[in-house]
Parts: sequence; structure tokens; C-alpha cells
Amino acid sequence: LQTRMQSLQPDPKAQYRSVYEALKKMVLTEGLWRPLRGINVTVLGAGPAHAMYFACYEKMKKSLSDIFQQGGNSHLANGIFGVFHLKKKPSPLFVQRLQMFNSPYTSVLGCVRAVQRTEGFGAFYRSYTTQLTMNVPFQAIHFITYELLQEHLNPHREYNPRSHIVAGAVAGAVAAAATTPLDVCKTLLNTQENTALSSLNIRGHLSGMANAFSTVYQLGGLPGFFKGVQARVIYQMPSTAIAWSVYEFFKYFLTKHTLEKRT
Repeated sequence: LQTRMQSLQPDPKAQYRSVYEALKKMVLTEGLWRPLRGINVTVLGAGPAHAMYFACYEKMKKSLSDIFQQGGNSHLANGIFGVFHLKKKPSPLFVQRLQMFNSPYTSVLGCVRAVQRTEGFGAFYRSYTTQLTMNVPFQAIHFITYELLQEHLNPHREYNPRSHIVAGAVAGAVAAAATTPLDVCKTLLNTQENTALSSLNIRGHLSGMANAFSTVYQLGGLPGFFKGVQARVIYQMPSTAIAWSVYEFFKYFLTKHTLEKRT
């Protein structure tokens, strides 16, 4: 839904005013399973990505907090972790190409082969700079907001599912809304939206964050940078809430189990 709603010049059959309308229209015209297109790529990358994500978070949080606040919780340390949380992966390109309206690709492997053949290997990382630029503020805002809310909702830092869910959802929503302009640019670079590029007489393939910003502004003005913000926030809220609550549960469960064994 987010990919569709971020389209700068969508097909008349794929113009949506709200997330609900987009979902309803997609299911009625393209089938019940269409909104789940590209889920296999997402699932394959989610496990190892989150394992590294939280392992690095725990290690860096402890090390940096010792430096900045002598063992206490430091928001500066949480923000710095966001700066070092870098992703270098081509999977968003495949996911978004599969999610486009009237996508010519029927499978992930077919998409990989077609993109490599027609656009070259460099296409897989065309949006890397934009994605990297987006991830840094997103993760910094995300972690600082989560830890700040935990201080108020769960000051004793006990296992409290309600506080983890609420803090995770709010942190994801704030970070998602703040970084939507960069996400719109990333989507344009990944999808290479033909109608939009043709309307500006852009030949070949669009590359570079500066070119993406310029193109989005020419086609949609300032509001264009916030296309799909509703879908992005609705997506991130349950995503981060689930991630944090599951992480905190296993952290509590494994720590408790280890202490019981020692006892």
C-alpha cells in the first residue's frame, strides 16, 4: 500500500485517497493476496537483520552509556547507535518492483534476472545513498523516542509488555513520519516510475539522491515528499511495537532462565 501511495503519477486505476480505499480497491480488483506481494523477500531478510540489529543495540548501548553516563541510560548513546545502524541490501528494490501497479514481474528470481539484464548490477544499490541517509535519522529518532518513553512508562525497566508495545508503536510512528520525504525518494529510485520520469523527459534511469529530490519536487511540490505518510506510519507502528515487545520478552525469558540455572 505504501509503495502504491507514494507513486508520483499513478495509473488512473491505482489512485487512492486513503489506506482503506487502497486496500479495498487492491483486493477487489487484483485479488485477496495482492497486498502480500513481496512478503517472501521481507521474511527472508527479517530474521538475520533483527538478530544483528538487537545484538549490536545491546552491546553499543552498554559501551556508549558507560562512556557518556557512567552506566546509566544515555539518549546521546541511543542516538549514536542509530547513526551506526547501517543497512546495505538490495531487497527493497525487489519488494517494491513486485508491489508496483501492473508489475511485469511474477517472482523475485524473475525480477532479479530482469533488472540485472536490463539495468545492470548497479541498479540493485541505486537507492543505497538515500536509504542510508534515511536510516540514520530514522533509527536515531526511533531509539531515542523509545528509551525516552520507557523512562516515563517503565522507570524501573522491568518486563512490562504494555509499555514495550506503546513505546515501540509511538517511536516507530514518529520516526516514520519524520523520514517520509527520504522514503518517497527511495521509492522513486527503486521503482523508476516510467510515467513520472517520462513527463519530465528524463531518459534512461534516475540515480542519485539529489536527482530524486529534484524530481519529486518538480512533480509534486512540497506535498509530494509526504505522499504515503499515512500508510508508512500505519505500517511502522505495529512493526516496531511487535519487534520491541518480542525482543523484550525473549530478553526477559532468556535472562530469567540463565539466572535460574545459576541459582
